[in-house]
Amino acid sequence: MKNQNSWLFAIGFLVLTSGCAKESKLHRATATIAGVQGSGVSGHVEMVQTSDGVVPTVLVTMEVSGLEPGSVHGCHIHENGTCEPNFSAAGGHLDPGPYGMSNPDGNHPFHMGDLPNLVADDNGVAKFEHRTSRITISDGPLTIFDDNGSSIIVHVDPDLGTTGQKGGAGGARLACGVIERR
Repeated sequence: MKNQNSWLFAIGFLVLTSGCAKESKLHRATATIAGVQGSGVSGHVEMVQTSDGVVPTVLVTMEVSGLEPGSVHGCHIHENGTCEPNFSAAGGHLDPGPYGMSNPDGNHPFHMGDLPNLVADDNGVAKFEHRTSRITISDGPLTIFDDNGSSIIVHVDPDLGTTGQKGGAGGARLACGVIERR
């Protein structure tokens, strides 16, 4: 009977603790999008990473209004956490790592900071929800929170790289938002 009780205790302990794996830490970031002066473009970005696991993923939720109805715009995470002056200080597309290249024509079809094109509806509002494993909010080699941070740029034109075409990575910068850790 003593062996049976020990056995039952061991099984019960394993069952109770099997669901107690390391609790995931929630990482959050946001950005407020502001368009070039007089454009009327504004928006908000939410980013949530629920795990530091082997392949962490970030859910990016974005909504931008004030766009031309039916228009399509490239959208990227850029390598610097600043938007001034004229959004040029945001630098190139985020592409960390030893072989990274922020030049939008340099290594397409993608950079780590590429996001889907924004497609405006009939009211000039564009929304997307996109999950990516190309970036992290947590510390690490793909973090968007390196020494100089990151920003999100909405471009005037579509990013042709998302369709497998080289170049034309969105053209001029229409709006920008600095990504902040929450």
